[in-house]
Amino acid sequence: MGGKLSTFAAAVGRGKNGWTASEMDLSGLADIDEVVDALRDVEPDADVTLLFVESDDQYLAVLRLDEGEDLRVFGSDSAFADESRIGAMLLGEIEAPALEIDDLTAGDDDETDQPAADPDADPVGDAELLNDLGINAHKLLGLCGQEGTMPADVTAEICGRIGCGDEMEELREA
Repeated sequence: MGGKLSTFAAAVGRGKNGWTASEMDLSGLADIDEVVDALRDVEPDADVTLLFVESDDQYLAVLRLDEGEDLRVFGSDSAFADESRIGAMLLGEIEAPALEIDDLTAGDDDETDQPAADPDADPVGDAELLNDLGINAHKLLGLCGQEGTMPADVTAEICGRIGCGDEMEELREA
């Protein structure tokens, strides 16, 4: 418990001139308040700032900050909080569970080509945090729940859909 996992963290902020992306080092941050402060610094005038934290090709956490306030958090699997200090810092205080991945299959009769969802995943937090950006809770949970899909794939898909895919790709290649 609380071990060291490899982690990639990148923030994107949407300001007056479009999206800005920057890698973030979370290792020196003590708590969620320091994470929020670091997010505010990414793009100080941003109307929306998102933080994508990918860990060990297994876990994804997405944090959203609107106009520097109102933090919302989603985690692809509650186990991330048990597996690492960063996971505990980001997801440790989340009480409201996300929709169950099993709930996704109830209304998706037309999408029979979907890969099987990971039965062991336990998503937590606010799965609706990207709704106004064009990614509803079912889509987010579906992306996270597809067996064989890496957190980096989910981040790339989200960023592509919301208009900051190029910025995220440039950041990864830097």
